[in-house]
Amino acid sequence: MEEMEEELKCPVCGSFYREPIILPCSHNLCQACARNILVQTPESESPQSRRASGSGVSDYDYLDLDKMSLYSEADSGYGSYGGFASAPTTPCQKSPNGVRVFPPAMPPPPTHLSPALAPVPRNSCITCPQCHRSLILDDRGLRGFPKNRVLEGVIDRYQQSKAAALKCQLCEKAPKEATVMCEQCDVFYCDPCRLRCHPPRGPLAKHRLVPPAQGRVSRRLSPRKVSTCTDHELENHSMYCVQCKMPVCYQCLEEGKHSSHEVKALGAMWKLHKSQLSQALNGLSDRAKEAKEFLVQLRTMVQQIQENSVEFEACLVAQCDALIDALNRRKAQLLARVNKEHEHKLKVVRDQISHCTVKLRQTTGLMEYCLEVIKENDPSGFLQISDALIRRVHLTEDQWGKGTLTPRMTTDFDLSLDNSPLLQSIHQLDFVQVKASSPVPATPILQLEECCTHNNSATLSWKQPPLSTIAADGYILELDDGSGGQFREVYVGKETMCTVDGLHFNSTYNARVKAFNKTGVSPYSKTLVLQTSEAAGAHETKPMKDTDSEEQTLPFPVPSERLPLRRMSPFSSTLNLQPSFPGRSYFDFRSSPHQLSLHSSLQSLNAPGCNFETQSASYSQLVDIKKLLAVAWFAFDPGSAHSDIIFSNDNLTVTCSSYDDRVVLGKTGFSKGVHYWELTIDRYDNHPDPAFGVARIDVMKDMMLGKDDKAWAMYVDNNRSWFMHNNSHTNRTEGGITKGATIGVLLDLNRKTLTFFVNNEQQGPIAFENVEGLFFPAVSLNRNVQVTLHTGLPVPDFYSSRASIA
Repeated sequence: MEEMEEELKCPVCGSFYREPIILPCSHNLCQACARNILVQTPESESPQSRRASGSGVSDYDYLDLDKMSLYSEADSGYGSYGGFASAPTTPCQKSPNGVRVFPPAMPPPPTHLSPALAPVPRNSCITCPQCHRSLILDDRGLRGFPKNRVLEGVIDRYQQSKAAALKCQLCEKAPKEATVMCEQCDVFYCDPCRLRCHPPRGPLAKHRLVPPAQGRVSRRLSPRKVSTCTDHELENHSMYCVQCKMPVCYQCLEEGKHSSHEVKALGAMWKLHKSQLSQALNGLSDRAKEAKEFLVQLRTMVQQIQENSVEFEACLVAQCDALIDALNRRKAQLLARVNKEHEHKLKVVRDQISHCTVKLRQTTGLMEYCLEVIKENDPSGFLQISDALIRRVHLTEDQWGKGTLTPRMTTDFDLSLDNSPLLQSIHQLDFVQVKASSPVPATPILQLEECCTHNNSATLSWKQPPLSTIAADGYILELDDGSGGQFREVYVGKETMCTVDGLHFNSTYNARVKAFNKTGVSPYSKTLVLQTSEAAGAHETKPMKDTDSEEQTLPFPVPSERLPLRRMSPFSSTLNLQPSFPGRSYFDFRSSPHQLSLHSSLQSLNAPGCNFETQSASYSQLVDIKKLLAVAWFAFDPGSAHSDIIFSNDNLTVTCSSYDDRVVLGKTGFSKGVHYWELTIDRYDNHPDPAFGVARIDVMKDMMLGKDDKAWAMYVDNNRSWFMHNNSHTNRTEGGITKGATIGVLLDLNRKTLTFFVNNEQQGPIAFENVEGLFFPAVSLNRNVQVTLHTGLPVPDFYSSRASIA
């Protein structure tokens, strides 16, 4: 009941109500406090003056006032009841409860009467200190307001419940603790007072004495005095006026004041209003219950905020310490490089000092010997050795002139540390509101119908979920190394399709993608397993096992015509920006809770009626097709070729009219497996010597293939051929080419060898061994030689049989 205490205190004095009266605005005041805040109004605004002016307003009656409308209170919060002038703007002060109180215009006159009976100044006005509504009192003064007996009873019960112990009511000085209560006398007694004032004899012997606690309860339950009418103090309330919303007596009805009003029985309205109040309390109780639960939630939040603050501070310290540790480790690494450079410079300079010291000693000795020889006077003896000495002197002088006197090392350190990006990042280091109004984007969805592989390239496509409302600023595509190693970023950008080139043949790669925005990154998509094609001979097609579930035939999805962004594998050193080849791959995928598998082959799907079968599985859809183990298909690459190369036949035929040799590469690079392709000679005049082989992506394009260290080739004329690498010519072999001849190139990266064929016969021995890395098919042409490329060929049978025997 402690929360109720503010409801029981007067807004003027701040103490519990004493003889509370009810104002027409339904607020309460102590009767004494109401007298203290009365304000006298001008004579012209009195009810009598209004009657004289013909306003037609009767004497003050709080029931009539309760029905009247109020003046506007929007401006000052101070108003008056309709039919009366606004109250005087008397300066106000604050009561102990914090509400505004309007003091009287002058001190009340001294009186010996009680507050209820003391005369009220004429033309008095009272302003409610809570709602600031004003009204002018009539001749009855404060007696015209009804007393709030219910509030008095509540205050009595509250004060009794707050009392630590019930005291005797008859002790004259220090009251002792009561031991009994007489229900008939309604008095609490201690033992001495009970024996003295309430002896158990005579008429008092029939009184019932109960313990104090029981007496307190019975006192609460005892009926209160029946309230009397304000206008007719000797009459009890017997009816209830519905229009005036107040209890009335029968005289009020007979006098005609409420004769035209609807009245109801007091008991019935008492029960009805009790029911309405109970129903209203039920709704308020629900709100209070919700408020209590909300307070519990807020207190829990306080504890969680404190715990999260400690955890966040620890995390922040750990992150900053990790940055400091990483910086210290990098500092140690950079210092190690500086020390290594320092030692290297000192070693080179010291070696040069030692070398020059020895040569200087030898030169000085030669000079001294020659001077001594010049001193000799024997001409014949001098001439015998003079030629040799002169040659030695010139040779020694030449040795000093070939940069010997130039320092091999500079004193400056050719190292420059650019720390500005790191400093800028540190200055920009700030918190990111992860749970703000802009959350992280949703997990991207891989579009399997647009994902495919071609040779050693893989095209992946993804999209945001259809119902996602969070925008993504970009995407991060990650790929492993094909051997189950760590994932690496291969693409970061806004595109939703990317082709990765330069992958290993016959390898399995895992791919995944995630989205990001300013808030953070999304979770990874499901992992997609990519199988690049196996570059071997013709293989038998092996259908996958059927499941017991129902089969469904669907047309093969047509790849999108979008031009995907192409990126080279992070495990190679090349970058290809050419468009991919749509429509040349079968694929099947298996969906599981952890992984999707994509197996690719490279057979053309141009034939009508191509389809694949889908089978439903327990977790998700299972697509099952015939897996074809095929060889590599590729064409010449116009993007990396010399500008003098002329392309035709879908980039499968090339020629060159320049007199100088020009190089063209294939589109596909090889780093694993066995690969075989052929070139037919379409035009061959004046016996030029074209070259065929493999090369790195950065091979020189304006010289014969094999002139630099980036190419391994066989160049051939009409009579013979040579192998060439780094301008070294080896293994001259008889047998040349003519128009219509076929050149075969066999790159076996499993055995690290390169072999050439002319007209289906091996040309010489194995041309090169220990070849490893990433190689592109290459040709150098000049003087109108024209060749056509044939790919997707099986390895020659005799080589396959030889490899199996080996």
